[in-house]
Amino acid sequence: MSLQAISSAATIALASTIVILLAIKSWHLMTQPFAGIRSFPNSIMTEAAQRFRDQFEQLRGEQSLYLALTLMFIVTFGVAIILRPQDTFGDLPAWQNIVVLVVVLLGATYGFYRFVRVVMERRRVAFVRDANIAIGHSLQKLTSNQNRVFHEVRCPAGIIDNVVVGLHGIYAVNVVAIRPRKDNRVRLCKDELAFAPGKLVVSVSDAGLKAKQIAKVLRKQTGHDIRVRPVIAVPGWEIESQASEQYLVVNERNLAMMRGWKDERDYLMNEDVDTIHAFLTENGTHSSRP
Repeated sequence: MSLQAISSAATIALASTIVILLAIKSWHLMTQPFAGIRSFPNSIMTEAAQRFRDQFEQLRGEQSLYLALTLMFIVTFGVAIILRPQDTFGDLPAWQNIVVLVVVLLGATYGFYRFVRVVMERRRVAFVRDANIAIGHSLQKLTSNQNRVFHEVRCPAGIIDNVVVGLHGIYAVNVVAIRPRKDNRVRLCKDELAFAPGKLVVSVSDAGLKAKQIAKVLRKQTGHDIRVRPVIAVPGWEIESQASEQYLVVNERNLAMMRGWKDERDYLMNEDVDTIHAFLTENGTHSSRP
């Protein structure tokens, strides 16, 4: 098989792959404005880990695209070799054939790099998604005292993974999704989580900020001061010690500890609970999301 034959087949395969890629991207751009339209938008609430579910689906689509384009290139290249395309590009000098092969090689290298990054990111997002779903589903069991759970609540400081509202107070539950190791102990010191063996330290100060911000938002709804307690959920980890009274650290199995972390000053009236429930419900439906 001559250099000219390989270069000619690679040119045809690369051009065909690029055309298909442009067609797919164009179709995606045209249909994107209609992709988020749903029936009954005012009645569909945000689910646990919704943004990670969406991100996972996007990465899965991107991974499938790379696999499809790779298959397209291989098939087109094989067909082109059989059809002897060197007869069409027979007048090209040797240096141009070499340039084409270099371009194809660079493109293949970049495509392989992007594919590996997508696979790794998809694996990471899958774990984060599952961790958030595990916490969200476990919170659904806390049904006493008129408790209701709202997922992915937006506030000026960002997104709170879960907010629990009931007669005994309001809890902002943020998930720290770190893949457990053999030594799966975690320690809270002030506003930092230290994961065993102590090399990974994660600040949780943003969880406290989000709790204060959502408290300000809810204060406007009720007309008086509201306290929101920040809870840090670390699925798959065992809480070794907790030296801070500002945060409560739990995992997916002991979320019931939240029931004991309360203060009578945080208790809400039935009217306040109903007002906050209605507000978070309205802002948690699909129609209200940006």
